[in-house]
Amino acid sequence: MGAPRAERADAVRNRLHLLVTAREMIAEQGVERVTMDALAERAGLGKGTVFRRFGTRAGIFHALLDDDERAFQEQVLSGPPPLGPGAGPVERLVAYGRARIGFMLGHYDIARAALDGTQPIPAGEGAISRFHIRTLLGQASLGVADLDMLAVQLTAALEGPFLLYLSASGPTEATQHIERMAQSWQDLVERICRA
Repeated sequence: MGAPRAERADAVRNRLHLLVTAREMIAEQGVERVTMDALAERAGLGKGTVFRRFGTRAGIFHALLDDDERAFQEQVLSGPPPLGPGAGPVERLVAYGRARIGFMLGHYDIARAALDGTQPIPAGEGAISRFHIRTLLGQASLGVADLDMLAVQLTAALEGPFLLYLSASGPTEATQHIERMAQSWQDLVERICRA
């Protein structure tokens, strides 16, 4: 079977070009105007290239969100404390949830457009979040019997579909909810982690 083949250089260039072009279109016209056809035309690439790269319109936004997610995860892995290493596990868990909520609601339009109505709600997409939360819970020495399930439940509180549901009234209202949601996350974590 072997290792997966590396992506061809032209495919990498096309992907980067499509992501940059999609961001430009969103900034100029809004999320609703970005379609597979419009992206192909604006990027000067064939529709087949766009369809192969993203599969669906939601795939465009999922790729944009994934691209920004990598930068977010870099802050978690090596950024300054308390989000990055160097703070206690409970403090890091609080900071992670607050930052994650801000990230998701700061990407409100893109996150909503990334949801594909033909697919089930992607409740399990938070594998990186779940691993990080599970690690911090283990470091907090809670004495809880099932840290894995607790990590799943806490991760669900930070998942895109759930946060988008809570802020379904629109992006302006979503921004107003960020601090309420972040404070609620902090209250939840501090209660769970109380000695």
